[in-house]
Amino acid sequence: MTDTTKLRVLPLALRTIGVVLIFGLYPLTVLWPSGWTWHHGGPSYYLQMILGIYASLGVFLWLAARNPALHQGLIAFTIWSSVVHALIMAVQAIVSPEHMGHLVGDVPALLLIAAVLAYLCPSAARGDFSAAFTQPGGPAATRQRAANVASR
Repeated sequence: MTDTTKLRVLPLALRTIGVVLIFGLYPLTVLWPSGWTWHHGGPSYYLQMILGIYASLGVFLWLAARNPALHQGLIAFTIWSSVVHALIMAVQAIVSPEHMGHLVGDVPALLLIAAVLAYLCPSAARGDFSAAFTQPGGPAATRQRAANVASR
């Protein structure tokens, strides 16, 4: 996939991931608790907190889709926090066999999110945010447009 194609697909990926995080996680915890819920049997404050955090992330990923070059820090956070979260859960699932279902549920889902975003936005995965300042529509271009309007 060319860099141009990646830039065109990235907003769609950000919106798709955003919608899944906002609306998809809760149904997964109900329909497939062994792969998506860590605390079974009654109300879980932990689950409510995680759903709130991921729904908030989903909203900001949706907003970042408007101009991903300006939001590479958020994309990088999504990539690396997903990897760290998945690795911690994988170790916990292996250590606690009652949680093995997570190895085919939320662990690969988080790694898939990280892989898709890292592939489509490798500069964010590397932590190289200088690309945001040279992209069309990045801060430098925005400042230039503002200067052009002001000089008219």
